[in-house]
Amino acid sequence: LTILGYLRGNPITLESILYGVAVGVMFGTVILWFSCYNAVMTSDKITYLFGRIAPALSLIFSMVLRLVPRFKVQIRVISNGRKCLGRDISNGTLKQRIKNGIKILSIMVTWALESSIETADSMKSRGYGLAGRTNFSIYRFDGRDKAILIGLGALILLIITGAFLGQNNIQYFPSILVTEVSSFSLVAFIGYLLLCFMPILINLWEAIRWQRLQSKI
Repeated sequence: LTILGYLRGNPITLESILYGVAVGVMFGTVILWFSCYNAVMTSDKITYLFGRIAPALSLIFSMVLRLVPRFKVQIRVISNGRKCLGRDISNGTLKQRIKNGIKILSIMVTWALESSIETADSMKSRGYGLAGRTNFSIYRFDGRDKAILIGLGALILLIITGAFLGQNNIQYFPSILVTEVSSFSLVAFIGYLLLCFMPILINLWEAIRWQRLQSKI
């Protein structure tokens, strides 16, 4: 409804601009989530969480997560090695560059096949899939993990309840309509704020405790 101007006959509205900003922030947040997940969750943690429930699925998932970083490192090694020989994708004519790129890809495929054979032999020699095989893990589930898990579950349940009741909705079309802030929606907003800042709060608490322990030495 709020027309700001026209671009080649098409109206530019305030609602569309704000909706585009909201969608952009949402996609940026999702990318940030996956970046944090990739930095925090390693393959051994995934195996620890799902190894007993679904060992095959956890193994495949951990190998898939590790596949892209390993490929990036290896293709950089191969490219640098061929660059020293003058046979990189940045050397020669277009035809030579294409041939060099295909050669690098061929080397990568060969390396991947050899790596898969080595992984299979290593797993077989370690007794993977045999009955009675034990798993080593440096992680343990203690009282702090239970407290954090209960807190996360309570906050997520609060946010989902607020969304189900329409307490945190915004309408963009045909006009901007923000749900009136109530006491429950305010509680849901505070719960979402705590959920987002929980890692920071945990790190701050650990830093404070560490400083206290150091001061007692």
